Amino acid sequence: MIKRPVTNISVCVGVMAVAFGGYAIAAPQGVAAFKSAIADPIRPPEDVARDADRKPAELLAFAGVRKGMTIAELAPGGGYFTRILTSAVGAKGHVYAITAKPSPGMQALAQQRSNLTVASGSPGTIPTPGQVDLVWTTLNYHDFKNNKLPTGDVAQSFDAEAFRVLKPGGTYLIVDHEAAAGAGASQTSTLHRIEDTVVRREVEAAGFKLESESQLLRHPADDHTTKVQEAGIRGKTDQFVLKFRKPR
Repeated sequence: MIKRPVTNISVCVGVMAVAFGGYAIAAPQGVAAFKSAIADPIRPPEDVARDADRKPAELLAFAGVRKGMTIAELAPGGGYFTRILTSAVGAKGHVYAITAKPSPGMQALAQQRSNLTVASGSPGTIPTPGQVDLVWTTLNYHDFKNNKLPTGDVAQSFDAEAFRVLKPGGTYLIVDHEAAAGAGASQTSTLHRIEDTVVRREVEAAGFKLESESQLLRHPADDHTTKVQEAGIRGKTDQFVLKFRKPR
């Protein structure tokens, strides 16, 4: 059961400005703008098969991805979103895939995409050469909580790093598996879930403002008691989508 209503965000088409906190930001592109990125032949069939569950075009539109953007993607895994993001930002944009241990697959992808850099550094760091427009992470925040540092955990370190590397007005997008009400961060290593309220509290403590949240990946049938990799629930978990803004 979903604990509280979430905002259903409609996506505007075009480049009109919208007001936020006293300054103007570019409105996100519509879903149709990402048609070619989703249809990119570089994407393997197993990725395409997951599109119905992951709704990549809608998620990119909600995040405000645009041509020419610079993006830091935290923990890209097998590159599902990396392939789409590099295509979506185009030749004038760039994606930095931040991963503790680059896989051969990610390294091969970097050879295919001139606008992709696979970067690794100390846990919880975002080693980009300059500031970026968007920090993006999907289904990873709970795992970051499982790695402890002398000053906290990797998740909180990434929050501070995201604030540092983002341009003023930049976006921090977090998607993860919702936990049961009251579970907090107690199930991050068991069920691989975390409460959205925990994420919001920690990210706002780093200086961000929650701009909006989406019900795009919400699944009310998920009772939050099953491990997210289990058959029958995988791809159908109740997921929160939070978009934070770094103030100007």
